[in-house]
Amino acid sequence: MAESQDMISPFAANQIRERDGEKLISYGTSSYGYDVRCADEFKVFTNIHSAVVDPKNFDDKSFVDIQSDVCIIPPNSFALARTVEYFKIPEDVLTICLGKSTYARCGIIVNVTPLEPEWEGHVTLEFSNTTNLPAKIYANEGVAQMLFFQSDERCQTTYRDRGGKYQGQTGVTLPKA
Repeated sequence: MAESQDMISPFAANQIRERDGEKLISYGTSSYGYDVRCADEFKVFTNIHSAVVDPKNFDDKSFVDIQSDVCIIPPNSFALARTVEYFKIPEDVLTICLGKSTYARCGIIVNVTPLEPEWEGHVTLEFSNTTNLPAKIYANEGVAQMLFFQSDERCQTTYRDRGGKYQGQTGVTLPKA
């Protein structure tokens, strides 16, 4: 389904575990899902400007932008990133995201809200470093697994039908009120 409906682009039909002889945190097709990669664009939250994180009035002074092959998340802090992959979710599919065990075992929690039927875009990834040590995220390697649940019918109202505010997002997308 992913290939025939152009659901995931770029799409890795197999599990990729190394590149040019270097071991990677795996990405691509898995047993019952798809392991996504993190792009090299990060927004790391900081308290340099004493900003308040407010989802109704988000202040971009709350973070610093980093473009790199790795991102260091400070202890007990948070970062946003995006997937390398662009998704087009069919009208009868709901997608749930779970963090990969490699990161979870290091105290790094990945959170993504569900991808609703007919949503499309790059997925904004939320990383929480729950440890009291700096934590490293690797760009262009696996960070989370998408699980796809297909219904036997179209949902009553898709994300596209209701004009969802994050439809077609590209890059790391900040909260919108």
